[in-house]
Amino acid sequence: MEENLATEEQTPGTALWNLYETWANGGVGLIITGNVMIDGRALTGPGGVVLESDHFLEDFRTWAEKSKSNGTKIIMQINHPGRQVLSKMGGNVWAPSAIPLNMGGFSKMFGLPKEMTISEIEETIQKFSNTAVLAEAAGFDGVEIHAAHGYLISQFLSPLSNRRTDRYGGSLENRTNFLLEVVSEVRKKVKPEFAVSVKLNSADFQKGGFDIEDAKKVISMLADTKGVDFVELSGGSYEAPAMQGDSRDGRTLAREAYFLEFAKEITKTSPIPIMITGGIKRKEIAEEVIASGVSLVGIATALALNPDLPNDWKNGKTNVNHLPMINWKSKPLVALANMAMVKYQLKRMAKRKRPSLNISPILTVIKDQFRTNSRIKKYRAWKKKNYPS
Repeated sequence: MEENLATEEQTPGTALWNLYETWANGGVGLIITGNVMIDGRALTGPGGVVLESDHFLEDFRTWAEKSKSNGTKIIMQINHPGRQVLSKMGGNVWAPSAIPLNMGGFSKMFGLPKEMTISEIEETIQKFSNTAVLAEAAGFDGVEIHAAHGYLISQFLSPLSNRRTDRYGGSLENRTNFLLEVVSEVRKKVKPEFAVSVKLNSADFQKGGFDIEDAKKVISMLADTKGVDFVELSGGSYEAPAMQGDSRDGRTLAREAYFLEFAKEITKTSPIPIMITGGIKRKEIAEEVIASGVSLVGIATALALNPDLPNDWKNGKTNVNHLPMINWKSKPLVALANMAMVKYQLKRMAKRKRPSLNISPILTVIKDQFRTNSRIKKYRAWKKKNYPS
C-alpha cells in the first residue's frame, strides 16, 4: 500500500518504522513495502519514499530492522509512476507514448505525459537497478518491481498507453522489453539470494488493454530470464481501479479475492510461483487461495484495519473489520475515499494507535486533501532544492 508517510526529505522515519514494526509484531510472514520511488523527480504522491542515493541509507536500514523485528521478511517495492503523476506535483511525467489519462473530469488532475526517448528509457532502467542495489545494502530481503496498476512499466505493457513503433512498442514481445531489461539489470547487480519479484496486472480491465493471455505470455518471458522468484498478480489502474474491486470493461470481479479466478488459470501454466492480492479479508478465503495452487496471499487492506490479523487467525479469532460502505455515483471519488480511509488507519498506526473504523468517508477525503496539498508544497520545495535545473 502507498503510505505517504515519508519525512520531508522523502525518507523513512519514525512514522514508517512504527507502522512496519506494528505489522511485524502482528505475525506477518512477509511485508512488501508501499512503492518506493526510483527517481525523486516523479512520485505517485506526496509523502512518498525516494531511494536513489546512499545519503540517508541508515534510515532505510532502520526501516528494514524494524520490519524484521519478529522474524518477518521485508521486500521493497520499487516503482516509477510514468504518466500517473499529479499535475500539482510537477516533475517528470514520462510515458511510453504521449497519451494522457482518461478519467473524465478528473483527467486534468494529472500531468500531460511526454514520450520517453531511448536515453530516458535506459536511464530509468539503471535507476531501477540502482534502487535495488541500495535496498540490498540497507538490509532488505528483496525487491518487487512494480509493473501493475497503470504505472510506468504497466504503461509499456498495455497497447492502450503504448503506441511506440520502436523495439519498445508494437507486439507484446516488444512492449515487454522494458520490463525484461529492468529485471535483467536488477538481477545482474544483486546477490543470488536477494529476492527479485514482479507485480503484474492479471488484466487492465479496459477494453482492448492488457489481458490474461498477455499476462500468461509475460510470465513465460519472465521465467526465461531465470531471475524472478515470484510474480504478484493484481489488476487495474487509476483509470479502472480493479485493485479496489472495480472494472471498466464490464467484467464482474469477486467480492473477495478479486483476482483469484485469473490466478487459478495462470498458475496452471506458470513456471514461477504466483502471489495474489486484492480484497482478501478472511482466513477461509486465504486458505482457498493456497489450496488452489497459489503460493502467496497478500492481505494489505485487511492489515490496515487489523494489524494483528495473522496472530488472530492463529488464535482462532475470525472477526472481519470493514471500512464504511460508499454508494457515491462517481467511481473515481469512491476510489479516492477508500484510499483516504485506509491511509487514515496507517497514520494512526504510525502514531502507535489502533485503527478506528468509525469514520466519515467525506470528512476523511476532505482532511486527506488538505494534508495532500500541504505535502505537495513541501515536496515541490524539496524537489527544487535537490533538482535545481
